[in-house]
Amino acid sequence: MNPKYTEHNKGKLFFSWGGNRETYSTSDVTFRGKDYNFTIDNITAHDKPKGWHIDYINPVKMTIPQTNFRLGYFVNDHYSITIGVDHMKYVMTQNQTANVTGTINLPLIYNGSDYNGIYTNTPVDFSDETFLTYEHTDGLNYINTEISRFDDISPLFKIANTDKIQVNLTEGFGFGVLYPKTNTKLLGNERHDDFHVSGYGTSLKTGLNITLYKYFYVQAEIKGGYINMQDIRTTISNEDKAAQDFFFLQRIIAFGGIFKI
Repeated sequence: MNPKYTEHNKGKLFFSWGGNRETYSTSDVTFRGKDYNFTIDNITAHDKPKGWHIDYINPVKMTIPQTNFRLGYFVNDHYSITIGVDHMKYVMTQNQTANVTGTINLPLIYNGSDYNGIYTNTPVDFSDETFLTYEHTDGLNYINTEISRFDDISPLFKIANTDKIQVNLTEGFGFGVLYPKTNTKLLGNERHDDFHVSGYGTSLKTGLNITLYKYFYVQAEIKGGYINMQDIRTTISNEDKAAQDFFFLQRIIAFGGIFKI
C-alpha cells in the first residue's frame, strides 16, 4: 500500500493568508522632543476590525484589514520554519483620561503651548483630540520568523484517511521587528504618518490546523506576545520620538496551501 501524502511533512512548502483580532494591555507612552519630555501612564488601546469583507482578497486594498501572511517550510515531519507579517492595528482609545508626568515648554507661537507646564501624575482628558491622537493603523506590522511544531491528532477523531481530512495540533514561538506606520497628531503639530522600524517583538502561539484533500488547510490560532518600541516617529522632526512597550493577544483564522517541492 502506498503511503499517504499526509504521513510525512518533510520538504513541504506552505503559505497562508488570513485575518485577526487583537487585544492589548495598557501601556505607558513616553514622548520626547526639543521642547517636551513627558510620559502618559497606562493608556488603553484597541484594534480596528474590518469584519468579513472583500478587501481581504482585493489586491488593491489588502492592507486595509487586519491580516496575517506566512510562508514556511518543513525541515522534518514535525518542525517548520516560517517568515511572515502580522498586520495588526493599534488605536489609542480617544475617550479616556490618563495621568501625565513630565514637562512641556513649547514656543508660545505653537497651538500646543496651551499645554505648557510641569505635570506630576496630572490627569489629562484626551477626548477632544487637541493634546494627542495616536495610532499604528497601517499598521502595527510585526515582521517575524517562527519555529513551529505540528502533530497529527486525527486518530483522536477516528479519522482513518488523512489524505481527505487531517487534524493537526501546532505550537510555536517567534521573534521579529516592528515596522509600524504611526499616525500621530501631537500638541498641535501637523499629522505625521510614516513607516519606520521602531522596535522588536516576540511571541508564542498554539493552534488547530485542518488539512483538506492533502493540499489545502484552514488554521485557527491564538498568539500572545510582547512588543517593545523605543524609536517611534511622531512628527516630521527627527528629534521627536515616542517609546512604549505592551503585551498583545491575537486571534487568527488563516487559509492556506501545502505542497511537496
